[in-house]
Amino acid sequence: MIYIIMGVSGCGKSTLGTFLSEKLGWPLYEGDNFHPKENIEKMSRGEPLTDQDRLPWLLELHDIIVKERSSGSDALVVCSALKRIYRQILLYGSKALPSSSSPDQEQEPLAIPDVFFLFLYGDYDFIHQRMVARRGHFMSEDLLRSQFDVLEPPLDEENVLPLDIRRSVPEIAMEIETHYLSRNQGSRQT
Repeated sequence: MIYIIMGVSGCGKSTLGTFLSEKLGWPLYEGDNFHPKENIEKMSRGEPLTDQDRLPWLLELHDIIVKERSSGSDALVVCSALKRIYRQILLYGSKALPSSSSPDQEQEPLAIPDVFFLFLYGDYDFIHQRMVARRGHFMSEDLLRSQFDVLEPPLDEENVLPLDIRRSVPEIAMEIETHYLSRNQGSRQT
């Protein structure tokens, strides 16, 4: 199983990812560590990233997901994945990109059975307070509004587990473990 921990900046993706990685012994791929230097500099200046800025980053995370899936391993990937197209790139790489040469190309399915998005959600004010309080992160709290503006919450058919961040990290982790166990029991019975 691959869990992609997603949501706007400041929602607790890295905290949850670290907690789950330590608890489950799964590898954790922190998306921030894969941003090109130019992206980090841009966000540090308070400039939102464009889709073009994000593309190489998303494709690199896609390669990690493919590698982990092909090895049969469980893994955690932290990535904001704010738009549906970003989530499709994570799943399908460049095949998810619209092609100008083939306008009626067949769309990939919205989900892959062993990849789930853990959508950490909360309201703007709550997350903004968290961001103002945190230290040492390159993402400016001024960019939070732009993230909420572009956020396309995932739909059920995208294999999503929505998680309310007002709950504690151990409570959220318990829900994820229950989800994991129920998915594994279902796959063993088929």
